[in-house]
Amino acid sequence: MLQKLSDGLARLEIGLAAVLAAAVTLLILLNILTRAVGMAIYWVDELAIYAMIWSTFLATSVVLKQRDAITVTILIDKLGERGRYWMSLFADLMVLLFALILLVLCWRWMDPPTLIANGFNIKAFQAETFNFIYSEKTNTLGMLKIWPWLIVPLFSISLTVHSLNNLALKIFSIPIYRSARA
Repeated sequence: MLQKLSDGLARLEIGLAAVLAAAVTLLILLNILTRAVGMAIYWVDELAIYAMIWSTFLATSVVLKQRDAITVTILIDKLGERGRYWMSLFADLMVLLFALILLVLCWRWMDPPTLIANGFNIKAFQAETFNFIYSEKTNTLGMLKIWPWLIVPLFSISLTVHSLNNLALKIFSIPIYRSARA
């Protein structure tokens, strides 16, 4: 079940990342065109930046799920099969630790319990916490910054699912683990 969830989530993430990357390209081309004719649309830059950020986070989650990130393997290449297994397990644990720490930080940053306790009243939430996350607006688009910022908790949740799946696959599917336990 965890593997199906992780695989489905990865397909969704890579699809959205591709759409957003295409949107970035189109937005930049629109920006070039409008500036060339002397009628620049200033919010296009900001929208392209947010689309690129979302695309990067989504693609990064998939890259870490697939263990395709750029790595330095000098030490790992010198290890035997068992050593590579344990180093890979350690790497998966570090990705999970990072995802969980990021999730905790997002929880503290967005503080949903206090927001709920204040009846979703943003002004009361701000008065109590001095946290303006839910009311800050973007510079040119004028939308609330919480919308672009939501990629961070979404990324941390997604990365948690992917890293748990990778750990489960590593622990329960690798023959060296079974022979080491026997």
